[in-house]
Amino acid sequence: MANEPSVIVFDVNETLSDMAPMRDRFAQIGCPPDHARLWFASLLRDGFALTAAGDMGRFAEIGAEALRILLTDVHLTMAADQAVDYIMKGFMMLDLHPDVPDGVRSLKAAGYRLVTLTNGATRVAEQLFARAGIHEEFEALLSVEEAPAWKPAASSYKYAARVCGVDTSELLLVAVHPWDIHGASRAGLGTAWVNRAGAPYPSYFANPDHVIEDLGELTHALAS
Repeated sequence: MANEPSVIVFDVNETLSDMAPMRDRFAQIGCPPDHARLWFASLLRDGFALTAAGDMGRFAEIGAEALRILLTDVHLTMAADQAVDYIMKGFMMLDLHPDVPDGVRSLKAAGYRLVTLTNGATRVAEQLFARAGIHEEFEALLSVEEAPAWKPAASSYKYAARVCGVDTSELLLVAVHPWDIHGASRAGLGTAWVNRAGAPYPSYFANPDHVIEDLGELTHALAS
């Protein structure tokens, strides 16, 4: 990184939110639990495709439509529209990973400005943080819905820098997604990859500046 970061930018979905309970929701509508991961990957794929084509889709709308398509040949325990509604509501009721609240408080106490930047809606982060009691730790909750494009397009990260009033080099993105790390790095941000599962990092993406197993490690990593 060229500069010491002054602003920590958090991805939200999967980075902060624990999506494991979505597997149970899929099972309850009669769908294999592993379809939860398939659905989310399809949602991101189609959002990225629209971005690459110069269009802008809304996360919830893409998610609901991708889900309807995925469930077409599934023998559901309820009507298809009810199943879609049940899954989408579950997405809004997720909790944070256990390491997140203390990790966030530690970074705030260390003097960093904290914001989010999500491809989803701001209200998802609002509800997550309100339930966990950490909403006040964040200066701003940002979404690409107000940006020119989805992450990992460079314009999304530049949007966050512009709102925060700093150069992109003063931002550090925290994310579990290597594609997000790569996009942020190419846009000039510092990066921290949260690798809770001990997964290998794809060699075709730009390496993160920091690799941490949980958010609580980041304050020490930055100090070092």
